[in-house]
Amino acid sequence: MYDELKQKVCDANLELQRLGLVAFTWGNVSGIDRSEGIVAIKPSGISYEELTPEKIVLLDLQGNVIEGDLHPSSDTPTHLELYRNFESIGGVCHTHSLYATMWAQAEREIPCFGTTHADHFYGPVPITDRMTAEEIKKDYELNTGKVIVRRFEKIDPLQMPAVLVANHGPFTWGRDPADSVANALILEQVAQTALGTIQINPEQGAIMQALLDKHYLRKHGKNAYYGQKPRNKFGGD
Repeated sequence: MYDELKQKVCDANLELQRLGLVAFTWGNVSGIDRSEGIVAIKPSGISYEELTPEKIVLLDLQGNVIEGDLHPSSDTPTHLELYRNFESIGGVCHTHSLYATMWAQAEREIPCFGTTHADHFYGPVPITDRMTAEEIKKDYELNTGKVIVRRFEKIDPLQMPAVLVANHGPFTWGRDPADSVANALILEQVAQTALGTIQINPEQGAIMQALLDKHYLRKHGKNAYYGQKPRNKFGGD
């Protein structure tokens, strides 16, 4: 019944490796069927070379395994917490990609210095608060999700489909599993270019608000005009 969802999640996980965003088994992608409330996710510790759609684990939003003989990713509670709170997302991705993880370990948000960043993320990529010792000791992965959700109390997750978890690494999300992986790749590029920017000019300030608005909203705003639009039946725009 969920073969298509499992295939999409498997393909998205394999894409992580193809894009060089993961080493060994340091990453996972999930997807959700919102109509049924079913989440598909990579099994824990399985290498990408071994991964097939049949090994993808299905769960409900409470974490009960619906289908699969393998243990789901250890990060599953984080993914489920994001799905429960960000109702518009259809895929979640977690990596330890090099440059984004540097910013997470440094506990620094990624400033928006230019239009490459502004085309995809509406402002600086946020960093979460540090987790408390109690949050780490008990229900660590669930609390990772909770600390992300708290950070997004006043942020639209559709305008900012990425976060850095302090001392840990990045999570991204999107309309489906493939979109969450695309955002992970964009985040890694943005993280690298931001680091290079401050190495060249440590005093560089953030992009002008007008330029941020122009580049983000022309692609994602109500009156977006970037890209192709279907012509009407009379051949006009």
